[in-house]
Amino acid sequence: MLVQHKKILNKPIKILLATNGLILMAAAMIGPIYALFIEEIGGSLLDASYAGAAFALVAGITVLVSGSYTDKVKHPERIVALGYIIFGSGFFLLTFVQSIWMLLLVQGIIGFGEAIYSPSYDAVYSKHLTKNEAGRQWGFWESMSYFTAVVGALLGGYIASTFGFDALFIVASLFCLASAIYVLVLPKDTL
Repeated sequence: MLVQHKKILNKPIKILLATNGLILMAAAMIGPIYALFIEEIGGSLLDASYAGAAFALVAGITVLVSGSYTDKVKHPERIVALGYIIFGSGFFLLTFVQSIWMLLLVQGIIGFGEAIYSPSYDAVYSKHLTKNEAGRQWGFWESMSYFTAVVGALLGGYIASTFGFDALFIVASLFCLASAIYVLVLPKDTL
């Protein structure tokens, strides 16, 4: 008698975990050492707080609109890709930051990108959850977010200390762009 084993993760969930994993890793590469970058451009710890506040304020406002819009579109995965592109563009723009005002603007762009992709990502991920496996499959996402934070923190510290902050921001941006392109080139009904 053959015993059939069901797959724990279906193909769309695996794709979503991989692409979002790159996004979360990009952010984790920057997060732990961000205050050092702010200090390098002449900012203080208080300026780092302002940057975090700018990100959160823009994201908090935008996510409400983005979430409502997500419910009305036929292909929310395209909104995910758009958010990834904006998010990555913000990381790339960090290479041009030379003042606190520019930093606040770029942080707003990064917050905007995250707020664009987050509700759409959650909607697409939820759509592909296996019946009676939601807790387990969201657990995979949670676990992935922690493990990408580990790898991202170590990789980001290495890149910044070896090659500088500009290299770090470019790599983070490329991770986001790669995720966006992958989502966009998938066959139409994959996600």
